[in-house]
Amino acid sequence: MQSANPGPGSGRSAATSSAPSSPLEATHRAAGASMTDFAGWQMPLRFAGDLAEHAAVRERAGLFDLSHMAQLEVSGPESAVALDSALVSAASRLKVGRARYTMITAADGGILDDLIVYRLDEEEFLVIANAANRITVLDELAVRSQGRRVAVVDRTPHRALIAIQGPAAAGILTPLVDVDLGELKYYASVAASFDRTVPTLVARTGYTGEDGFELAVPATAATDVWARLLGAGAEAGIQPCGLASRDSLRLEAGMPLYGQELTAALTPYEVGLGRVVHLDHDFVGRDALAERAEHPTGARLIGLRGEGRRAARAGSEVRTGGATIGTVTSGVLSPTLGYPVAMALVTPAAEEDVAVGATLDVDVRGKVQEMTVVELPFYRRPAAT
Repeated sequence: MQSANPGPGSGRSAATSSAPSSPLEATHRAAGASMTDFAGWQMPLRFAGDLAEHAAVRERAGLFDLSHMAQLEVSGPESAVALDSALVSAASRLKVGRARYTMITAADGGILDDLIVYRLDEEEFLVIANAANRITVLDELAVRSQGRRVAVVDRTPHRALIAIQGPAAAGILTPLVDVDLGELKYYASVAASFDRTVPTLVARTGYTGEDGFELAVPATAATDVWARLLGAGAEAGIQPCGLASRDSLRLEAGMPLYGQELTAALTPYEVGLGRVVHLDHDFVGRDALAERAEHPTGARLIGLRGEGRRAARAGSEVRTGGATIGTVTSGVLSPTLGYPVAMALVTPAAEEDVAVGATLDVDVRGKVQEMTVVELPFYRRPAAT
């Protein structure tokens, strides 16, 4: 991945006026994928089917096109300082080759987006943002970098992001790259050559709860990389996967989704992610978050487990003792576990109302269904043997 050349004291940004299309869109259509509009992008919703794709990731390997995710490059002599002032955690403390899950907040502490920040070099970072928030994050990074020797550049139109996830992922990818994946730690990245020809950033990150890798490659190479991975993984049973299975996988793993668990009306503390906030450095929203940490609202994100086959969906009311205390943010009949699971944002009158093991009433399409409060995540991958 190439560095941008920052202009003196720039803090500038470069962006396209509309969301580009995935370089793999034609490939997905040719494969018979069901496509859907997602934040202006035409992306695959499913290929073989939601359950088959979900099972492939849990049992073997799944291949995802994530090219709709924003790839924002922040580079220059003051890039680390600029990111420190922009994000809730201190990017300057990241070692080269490491990554961190973090957030960008408004002045009132509301979550503008959740991000992954990779430190590629001493003066170069890659920020991965959600597709729907690409321009918001790009603009905020540029504004918060003003007056510093930093360039903020949108690389999204020129790159693709491909994820291979599942227990067979490492075995499939290893022969195709010139780095030792066994030495690559979780939330770490390394520059590599894919198939001896394609410059690739390989990161051991993902959004499925399984081991796996995300590959940032030039957009011009995306179709070849996709085809090569499918071919290399054929014997292992790799499956191309769409956004539907990605959603059910991340929900089982207790991972939040912006627009559902995360919104500008919430701070990291309400959604159980106060751990990503470093109050010992100055950033936009720090004062509001420090106040919220000292005086919590009582709102929180909880996990719910049901019985039977009826799943609660986003928007379902959560009640106790006849009083509504919250709303389901995401819910699904778990393909892996075989029972309904959901995450809900609640504001209980008493702590014991939502303690682990408590039973709550959830309105599932007009019928009351009991669900039990459980710890997140719902699913953890088996320990390596």
